[in-house]
Amino acid sequence: MIRFAIIAPPLPSHFQPLEHLAMELIERGHSVTFFHRSDARSLLRFDRIKFHAVGHKRVPAGKHSESQVFAPYFDTLLGRRRNYADMAQVTQMLCEELPAALREDRIDALLCDQMEAAGGLVAESLGLPFVSIACSLPVNREDATVPLAVFPYSYERGDDALKRYARAERRHDWVMKPLRQVIARQSAALGLPVRESLHQCLSPLAQISQTVLEFDFPRPNLPPWFHEVGPLRRVSDEMNHLPYTLDNTRPFVFATLGRQHGNRLGLFKRIAQACKLLDAQLLVMHCGGLTHRQSDQLLRHGATWVTDFADQAMLLQYADVLVTHGDLDIVLEAVVAETPILALPIAADQPGVAARVAYSGSGVHASKHSSSRELAEHLRHLLESQWPELETLADAIHVMGGTERAADIVEAVIPDKSKLYLISSR
Repeated sequence: MIRFAIIAPPLPSHFQPLEHLAMELIERGHSVTFFHRSDARSLLRFDRIKFHAVGHKRVPAGKHSESQVFAPYFDTLLGRRRNYADMAQVTQMLCEELPAALREDRIDALLCDQMEAAGGLVAESLGLPFVSIACSLPVNREDATVPLAVFPYSYERGDDALKRYARAERRHDWVMKPLRQVIARQSAALGLPVRESLHQCLSPLAQISQTVLEFDFPRPNLPPWFHEVGPLRRVSDEMNHLPYTLDNTRPFVFATLGRQHGNRLGLFKRIAQACKLLDAQLLVMHCGGLTHRQSDQLLRHGATWVTDFADQAMLLQYADVLVTHGDLDIVLEAVVAETPILALPIAADQPGVAARVAYSGSGVHASKHSSSRELAEHLRHLLESQWPELETLADAIHVMGGTERAADIVEAVIPDKSKLYLISSR
């Protein structure tokens, strides 16, 4: 048995894929514990996964919680810089708190989300093996011809494009300065060579990504220990029935902006008005971001149904189009269901995901500021066009192995010490 620790940003789009990997490892006889602030425990859905709270003495009860980072002020340059300052506080806390907590739980190895530098830094300082997991688009910077995931650039190889990518990278590094400073300071404090960026804190053993080659931009210079496995998910054998009565003569559109952006009433209204123009059925899933009164407004603007949460994998099996902000997990889920995508990116790596939606032929990349008529035209194009690339992408994902292959890789690079002892004692 290996005692694994998981270190990740306290966001559903990061915790949930890692939960699926954790459950796969637990079923193989290992132990898995998430480490973070106490309120991040609420993101875990499976009782068999352990949780170790750290940093509780830093913020008194009732005060702002350091784990509630990534607040919804992404839409300006200064807002994104403030967001990285919040991330920096969490990274500093984890770098200072994790060594003692990992020793206390006698952790053998770590699974570290690429978006949290503390995992790799602390693992290396303690001499523990670790694997890096890219739940969002990879942060690797192995090739100047690949634009950073936070930018909406299409894939180009000309000199002008490379200069544009380089300028954008310098701007992004300025925005990240608060986090870069903390990474540099904490790497030195942990006795490591000084690093500054997330991509300098990745595992030399294995790096696992939820992407597949056919979806991402060409990346020929990735290290040989980088593995694209497809989405980390667990497919249920249960067949859920759609709790809505569909009119099969009208298109069915499913729209969600995730938990962080589920309060964007104005954008939902424009989506609803666009569907009304097309006489399309619309289900809006706001993930708890809207009040009952706001939900009623959406119904008046053209939505057919409005709900807080629903089985999105099941909905995607019925939907003719997905409208989304572009988190990687739901985009890949739509690809698996072969549902074309209208991506309206808002923040983080969503612009990069949206660019790859267009590049891979899985849908359309549009602006979140699009008018209802512009959205209607995008939806009309998605509904009336054929999307043969979706079948190719879905097939590619099915053969990559997903969660099971990720667990195989983890076990291959981090062997069970007890099994090694038994072998060596024969």
